Amino acid sequence: MTTTPHPLVTAARRLADDLLVPSASRVDQEGVPASHLAAVRRSGLLGVSAPAEYGGAGAPDAVARETAEILAGACCSTWFVQTQHHTPVRLLAGAAAGLPVRERLLPALATGELLSGVAYAHVRSWPRVPVRATAERGGWRFDGTVPWYTGWGLNDVMLLAGVTEEAEVVFAFTGAREQPGLRPSEPMRLAAMTAARTVSLELDGLWLPGDSVVLRTPRREWALTDIPRSTDTSPAVFGVASAALDVLAGVPDADSRDTALALRARLDDLRRRAYALADHPAAEAHVEERLETRTRAYDLMRAATTAALVAGGGRAMPLTGTAQRLAREGMFLLVQGQTTPVRRAHLAALGAGG
Repeated sequence: MTTTPHPLVTAARRLADDLLVPSASRVDQEGVPASHLAAVRRSGLLGVSAPAEYGGAGAPDAVARETAEILAGACCSTWFVQTQHHTPVRLLAGAAAGLPVRERLLPALATGELLSGVAYAHVRSWPRVPVRATAERGGWRFDGTVPWYTGWGLNDVMLLAGVTEEAEVVFAFTGAREQPGLRPSEPMRLAAMTAARTVSLELDGLWLPGDSVVLRTPRREWALTDIPRSTDTSPAVFGVASAALDVLAGVPDADSRDTALALRARLDDLRRRAYALADHPAAEAHVEERLETRTRAYDLMRAATTAALVAGGGRAMPLTGTAQRLAREGMFLLVQGQTTPVRRAHLAALGAGG
């Protein structure tokens, strides 16, 4: 007995097979092209979690996770650019009905007409405040440095956050382009995922109108929801690990196939555990178990990508090789979305030989 996959899962697999996998090595070296994001837009995947009444799919979280795994395993750089989009969509979907910025942006974001990036991870640096928000002229002024902004030149809008003197976090939308008070750096050269077009942003008096604000909340309250959420395992970890095991299983010797089968069984078990925790109705529950599962998933991803390299030998090392690219993408995922609790748990596990 089989279950018919959700149409967006089918669309993700088709996109991966027809476009992302065949061009992944070239994209890794040359950068994510606008045509890739155009294909993602046409597929409907940008609206996977958006409300149906705004033109999105309103799909269950399980569908969003599966499509993320597929995209990340096919071309992690393309996945990383488009994954930024889903946080602004969820934030707008949860905002008060009739809020000007919700009504203005959510329909276009839900249908993929607009692609959004995010510029708020620096809020996790508290008590440092890399970006200060100040009420000014009926709107908000932003000053400081956004250390990381992904998708520059590909995104249409961005979700920007700053912290006030009163420790309130202000989230607002603006165009993802150079403008008065906003200047991007040159694209960063990174050990992995340079293709995702990451820059830093210098903010010097960027003024945004009051109706661009989607959320104002005490930083402490925001952290209470952000920290538990950050302890969940990213589907991209399972996507990259699974892609590496596919490479390993394709090596024509029994040792490689046996290792792939053993690691695949562990991967499936960890995935079930991680997603059961993510679906728990209380987001703050089982934080320690979430951290342990996330750490184990990192370790399994590292084992899978390392095994693909070992099995490939010297053939795995050219920059066009799939195994070394997946290993570098896995290295990137070790620090992507990292918070202090995540870092401490991972270092403790490594120190204990876990």
